[in-house]
Amino acid sequence: MLYFVLKYLTLGPVLRVFFRPWVQGMENIPEGGGAILASNHLSFSDSLFLPLVCPRRVTFLAKSEYFTGPGVKGWLTKMFFTAAGQVPVDRTGGRASEAAMETSLRILGEGSLLGIYPEGTRSPDGHLYRGKTGVARMALEAGVPVIPVAMIDTEKIQPIGRLLPKVMRVGIRIGVPLDFSRYEGFDGDRFVLRSMTDEIMYELMELSGQEYVDMYATRAKELKAEAQAA
Repeated sequence: MLYFVLKYLTLGPVLRVFFRPWVQGMENIPEGGGAILASNHLSFSDSLFLPLVCPRRVTFLAKSEYFTGPGVKGWLTKMFFTAAGQVPVDRTGGRASEAAMETSLRILGEGSLLGIYPEGTRSPDGHLYRGKTGVARMALEAGVPVIPVAMIDTEKIQPIGRLLPKVMRVGIRIGVPLDFSRYEGFDGDRFVLRSMTDEIMYELMELSGQEYVDMYATRAKELKAEAQAA
């Protein structure tokens, strides 16, 4: 109910009026069945615009800190992310990573759309960074297609650290679903998982027009922080 109210009665209409998001490739979203929407990640608002334009409900995995904050602010944040259709996951690694994988497979097994950012975090500078192989493993274990999605110009309306967004038009390009059934049974092969992930990132690069950097975004952020400290 919260998802419906947020999308159709409150936040959704506001976003449509002020940001007028354009969409290409909506026909690539299947009418039913589980699928992974693998998107580049430029802004916090990415998780708002993609569900807004998609005719089906999209469930995103969100870091658990969004759901455990203290006080009134923490409660409001939790309610917002819950209403936006996001599911909390612990991203500290180890057993937590397996729990995130189990949650993802459950969502896909229910025939739902799962939104995920292969880069693992927002791009610090607008470039497209190396993808993590979790998305490939999910696709193989769940037996679902991966649909590449490129967010366009969302980093311009809300750069990292900016609270209020700049009013301007944004776009979403949805690519042709990628079928990885030829790799069935190879979900434990790291070379296959890397090859699949690189194919996904290549499609995202083509759709978004971003410059690709063969480095994890988390490492790029560390280097940026070290340079600023120096």
